[in-house]
Amino acid sequence: MMVSESSLFIQVCLTFAAVFIQLYSNNISGPIPSDLGNLTSLVSLDLYLNSFTGPIPEPLGKLSKLRFLRLNNNSLTGPIPKSLINISSLQVLDLSNNHLSGEVPDTGSFSLFTPISFANNPELCGPVTGRPCPGSPPFSPPPPFVPPTPISSPGGVGATGAIAGGVAAGAALLFAAPAIAFAWWRRRKPQEFFFDVPAEEDPEVHLGQLKRFSLRELQVATDSFSNKNILGRGGFGKVYKGRLADGSLVAVKRLKEERTPGGELQFQTEVEMISMAVHRNLLRLRGFCMTPTERLLVYPYMANGSVASCLRERPPSQPPLDWPTRKRIALGSARGLSYLHDHCDPKIIHRDVKAANILLDEEFEAVVGDFGLAKLMDYKDTHVTTAVRGTIGHIAPEYLSTGKSSEKTDVFGYGIMLLELITGQRAFDLARLANDDDVMLLDWVYASDAFFSHFI
Repeated sequence: MMVSESSLFIQVCLTFAAVFIQLYSNNISGPIPSDLGNLTSLVSLDLYLNSFTGPIPEPLGKLSKLRFLRLNNNSLTGPIPKSLINISSLQVLDLSNNHLSGEVPDTGSFSLFTPISFANNPELCGPVTGRPCPGSPPFSPPPPFVPPTPISSPGGVGATGAIAGGVAAGAALLFAAPAIAFAWWRRRKPQEFFFDVPAEEDPEVHLGQLKRFSLRELQVATDSFSNKNILGRGGFGKVYKGRLADGSLVAVKRLKEERTPGGELQFQTEVEMISMAVHRNLLRLRGFCMTPTERLLVYPYMANGSVASCLRERPPSQPPLDWPTRKRIALGSARGLSYLHDHCDPKIIHRDVKAANILLDEEFEAVVGDFGLAKLMDYKDTHVTTAVRGTIGHIAPEYLSTGKSSEKTDVFGYGIMLLELITGQRAFDLARLANDDDVMLLDWVYASDAFFSHFI
C-alpha cells in the first residue's frame, strides 16, 4: 500500500510510548518519513520487508537511544547518511538487500559492523564491502613477513639463497595482497553474525534482562549436552537441564538447525519479541546463544516439569493432581495465552498449545512455554510462514487444511489440553487401538459413553 509521510507518521506515533516501531512486512511503499528523527526515545526501528523507496533520512542520526535499525529488503537508494555514525547506542544494523550507493562509513558506531549488514547493495563500496571506492587507493594489506637473513654459509650460498627466497616470497605476497587484506579483515571480525555489536570489556551482551551466553558456557552447564541431562524432545529440538556458573538451574533448548541465508537478523528479531512477552503465566526467556552452527534458548528450570509429565509420568507413590490444582492450571494457562493474543504487539500465536508445553513452577502455577518458537523456526528468505507447526492431536482442522493460523488455532489447542488435564489421556495414542477406541482424544471423548468414568 502507498503510505504518505504524514499518515505513516501517525501510525508510528501510536507505538511511540513503547519506543519500538515494528512495521515490517506490511507492503508499505513511499519514502521513509524524515520526522522519525524527532522520536528521540526510539529504541528499535523495524521497517524491513516493505517497498520503501528514496534515501535513508539524515535526521535518523538524531535518534540517540536507537539500538536496532533494520531497513533491509526495501528499495532504498542513495548514500548511507554520515549522521548514523553518531548513534553510539546502535547495536544491530541491517541495510542489506537495497539499492544503496557510495562509501560505507567505517568510523563511530559503524566501526565494527560486519559485511552482512550491507550485503546485496552492489553500488556500496569501502573496506567493509571488499570493493574500493572510485578514486580511492587500493586497500593497504598488512606488511608482508620477511624472514631474517641467515648470518652466513660456506661460499655465501646461504645468504644469496635467502635473499632470492625473500624476493620470491615478497613478489608472491604482492600479487596475493588484495585477497590477504580482505581475508585478514574478515578474520579480525566476529564470525557469529547474530548480533552486530561493538565489543566491550565484558564480552556478555545484554538486551534488557536478556543475556547472550557463549556456547562454551552452555556446554559446561549441560555437561556437553549429555543425554543424561535431556529433559525432553519436541518438534523444535531437545531440552537439556543445566547448571550455570552462578549455581542457578536452567533449561537449554537446542533448536533444530533450519538455517537459511539471511535468517540471522530475523532470528534475533524474534528472540527480541519473545523476550518482551513478560507475564506471570508465561515462561520467561532468560538468554540465548547463536553460532554459525548452533541456536539455543535459555529458560529458567521448572522443577515440577510439565502438565503432561505430572499427569502421566508421576510415580505411584505420589498422589495425582487434585481438582483445585487442575483448575488453577487451566486458568493460569488461559491467562498466559490471553496475554500473547491481546497484549503483545504484534500478537503472538503459539500454534502448539498442549499439556507438554504447559510447565509448572514451584507453586504449581501454570507457565506457558515454547511460545514464539513456531514463527521463529519459520523464517526463510521471505518472512512468511512456510510450514504447519504443531503436534498431532492438537492441530486445529482449519489450520491443518489452510496453513493459516490465528487465535482460534490456540483456542482449539487449549481445548484439547483441557481434555488432557481432565482425563489424563494423551491427545494422540495408538495404544487405544487395542481396545478398538479412537486414537484421537477428541474423537475418543465424543465416542465414549462412560466419559466421566475415565477421570483420574
